[in-house]
Amino acid sequence: MKKVILIAFFLFAASIGYAQKAEWKAMQDFHAVMSPTFHPAEKNNLKPTRANAQKLLFVAQKWQKSTVPPGFNSVLAKPILKKLVKDCSMVAQAVKAKKSDVELKKLITKAHDTFHEFAEKCRE
Repeated sequence: MKKVILIAFFLFAASIGYAQKAEWKAMQDFHAVMSPTFHPAEKNNLKPTRANAQKLLFVAQKWQKSTVPPGFNSVLAKPILKKLVKDCSMVAQAVKAKKSDVELKKLITKAHDTFHEFAEKCRE
């Protein structure tokens, strides 16, 4: 009986540890800006993208400069974050150049896709 309880305890503890995803504050900060910037663009509302472009670039740069915490693969994270900063820079430049909504939507979608690439590949 003790063996069964002990095994059950270890399985429970392992499942809790496995279920918890690694957290990275800079990633959460980026997502807090990306989400309200990108999701309206999906419905062709580019006003939030235009309004938040500089802030999006700022939080992307801040994230790139932050220390990779445990639970993330730093070898994969670094180049994807570099790509994300480049994508966000292109969004900011497009806003500054008053590019069309069509062009801006392509660029913010690319940045959003890069964010999801990070989320899918970089958590250990």
